[in-house]
Amino acid sequence: MEAKSHWDRIYRSRPADSVSWYQPHALRSLELIRRVAGSRDARVLDVGGGASTLADDLLDAGMTRVSVLDISGSALEAARRRLGPRASAVRWIEGDITSVELEPASVDIWHDRAVFHFLTEPQDRAAYVGQVRRAVRPGGHVIIAAFSPEGPPQCSGLPVVRYAPEELHAQFGSGFELVEHQAEDHRTPSGAIQHFVYCLCVMH
Repeated sequence: MEAKSHWDRIYRSRPADSVSWYQPHALRSLELIRRVAGSRDARVLDVGGGASTLADDLLDAGMTRVSVLDISGSALEAARRRLGPRASAVRWIEGDITSVELEPASVDIWHDRAVFHFLTEPQDRAAYVGQVRRAVRPGGHVIIAAFSPEGPPQCSGLPVVRYAPEELHAQFGSGFELVEHQAEDHRTPSGAIQHFVYCLCVMH
């Protein structure tokens, strides 16, 4: 509940386009998802999607089975307001990714930009990986974006864990094949640069 209160407070007190992780369009995420989707009915879960515009762009790309999960109901409400009538085309899930119930093998593409690096406790990271193993079908894809070693040591007043690509992949284990990794220099709304690493894996 402490984490939920923290993120609800942020989204109630600040416009969604002013938070440091805001992107007008999540172009790198969108490109990776479209590349591995295979079809427009691929089941995409955006973990920690909150008020991100990725759902909008996935709908614009013709994706028909988009789910957005976030611990903050305020963030999800901001996204629903922005989408208006199109919000009904998205499945919205409010919950903590380390404990929320997800259907087994219900996800083709798991996407997470900037959630995993907030999991500073080993048991929380293990719970997260367990959720991925349960929810993503064999042969499904996992896209994780986290702060690189050159990224900031904290975000929104919370500590983070920074990862080189091989370190991020190691958190998930041998059941995940690392297909590729990419670097991104994200410019925040205030003009600062945050260094991210993206890992694309296939789950076996």
